[in-house]
Amino acid sequence: MSDTFLRIDGQVGNPVQLSHDALADLLDEHQVADVSQFDPKRRGRAVRLSSLLALAVADPQATHLGLHGTRDNFHASIPLEEVRERAFVIYSLDGQPLPLTAGGPFRFFIPDHAACHAEEIDECANVKFLDRIELTIGPGFDNRPKDDEEHARLHDEQTG
Repeated sequence: MSDTFLRIDGQVGNPVQLSHDALADLLDEHQVADVSQFDPKRRGRAVRLSSLLALAVADPQATHLGLHGTRDNFHASIPLEEVRERAFVIYSLDGQPLPLTAGGPFRFFIPDHAACHAEEIDECANVKFLDRIELTIGPGFDNRPKDDEEHARLHDEQTG
């Protein structure tokens, strides 16, 4: 997975492609040493979404984040302001790139997503296999399940 990149584009002044090493090289102030401090069911080193948005020079008119995982063709569009300061991108586990078994190479993570008080932000907004963050003006492409039945079917497919 060393040749995988996280792309940040769309409504940005500086589109970027970041490798695991590039994320690891960001200053400590941009890092979270272990996300388990926010959710004991999750582990791994992460970078703050706000830092990534600053690096890509997010357009102030952007209202939504498109979260794209092409490995499983999963896409979510969520309101930017609700997650700008609280979300992370997990990229490493035990000093190595985040493995596929943990949703790698990159995984979007919103601690306590319910606290965002936004209908569009649910557990499925914690996108696995993330390879692109797209900033948009207005909602973007979103193929998340629309009801409990679709949601259950998706999880059945993923667990075999």
